[in-house]
Amino acid sequence: MGLTTRLFRIPRPQTFLYLMSLRTGTELITLSLLLNKVSGIYGLLAILTGLHLSPLQLSMYIYSLVALVITVLLASHIRTQSPFHCLALACFYILDSFINAAYTAAFAITWFLVISQHHSDASGDEAPGPGGSTIDETSGFTSPQYNVSHVDVVVAPDPGVSPGDEAVTVGQPGFSTTASGPSLGHGVLQPESISSIITICALWAIRIYFVLVVMSYARLVLRQHLAATSRANTALHTGSKPTTMAENPFSPHLAEGRGWKGKLARIMVALGKSYWLGSEEGDEAWLNNAQSYRRREEALSSPVPGVVERERRRRSGTGPPPPMPPLQAGPFLRVATDGR
Repeated sequence: MGLTTRLFRIPRPQTFLYLMSLRTGTELITLSLLLNKVSGIYGLLAILTGLHLSPLQLSMYIYSLVALVITVLLASHIRTQSPFHCLALACFYILDSFINAAYTAAFAITWFLVISQHHSDASGDEAPGPGGSTIDETSGFTSPQYNVSHVDVVVAPDPGVSPGDEAVTVGQPGFSTTASGPSLGHGVLQPESISSIITICALWAIRIYFVLVVMSYARLVLRQHLAATSRANTALHTGSKPTTMAENPFSPHLAEGRGWKGKLARIMVALGKSYWLGSEEGDEAWLNNAQSYRRREEALSSPVPGVVERERRRRSGTGPPPPMPPLQAGPFLRVATDGR
């Protein structure tokens, strides 16, 4: 494999955080996805309390409920290692990441516009952006009549009254008021926006790693299924260098490729055929380690074969005959002890 191909190929993690298997990591990632989508239920319940939601916020909560149902249906097949369901989970997680990125960008822009509005001369006007009014109401910002950074109290004598003094307050304009109206660039440059940008970038870096783990586990399941059922790609069994990509396990003439599931699976595989079916250096050792790990887990979870076989034969009556009762010494039985 060339250096250029290595640099631009999609990373394929073989473990989760170098501590757990890909299956365990996929289960934990799916659990976090379920907890994230449950928020859609509470978002819709907030409507009952009279909270006003923008169309963008309402669509996000409705999508969260749909995603919750899909995730529940697919999550149960992680342990069974079903090729179709694991592939569907990986593709759905990628699609969900793009949808979440779009919602995050929309709400982040609105958030920066709200911040810019409260640091501009247009403070107190209606908040701009999709869902801006709801964000403005729940963000905790105030809308003062004058936008100043601090107030100086100047004491001066009151003319005409000698014993009294008059206190005069002089407001100093805030240094961040550099825009006449809210703008995205002005909101991003505010001091409190830097922490928000850093947090969003850190969370999305973790999300990208989660996507790679789920994709790598789905690819592992496909490779194991190919190693067990594929008849075209003998490199998976002999260890020789493959010249072509592996056979599509969802081909129409195979059992996994029949019906609507097969059609949908072929579409998902076609979106990244080189990733799902292409061979890479080290795939054979990775596949052997995964298969040995799976056999070890199955051996630990299954009962001892000998005990099961003896119990089955005992119940069916096909076991060995019972041992003969011990012989009893009677009056007509003589045991020679002196060699005669």
